[in-house]
Amino acid sequence: MAKSFYFVEYQSLLIFLIVTFFIAAGFVLISYLSASQIGGTEKLSAYECGFEPFEDARNSFNIQFYIIAILFIVFDIELVLLLPWSVTFFFSGAFVFWIVIDFIIELLVGYYYIFKRTILSFN
Repeated sequence: MAKSFYFVEYQSLLIFLIVTFFIAAGFVLISYLSASQIGGTEKLSAYECGFEPFEDARNSFNIQFYIIAILFIVFDIELVLLLPWSVTFFFSGAFVFWIVIDFIIELLVGYYYIFKRTILSFN
């Protein structure tokens, strides 16, 4: 009897997954059938920041671009950690509050280090 109960519990989930699979497959099929499949020279050409590429892709470039990307990831993680905390602020206790204050202080030290070393300037 327990096996049939579990099947009834997950039956609606299984039906939902099957229906969503067929809806997604239908959208992909409709998109494929209605789109133009003719590739032109503009469509097949390389596109690089709005202008034609003029050098080899293996050329070296400034390390600042990597640093900016790493900084973006670090401060994006900051938002990922602070957003759920701000939503549950009134439900969390004092211990969680002081952990987040410590986290913010460490981020401010990071900001100070970045601006002191002038990492964000392209001089």
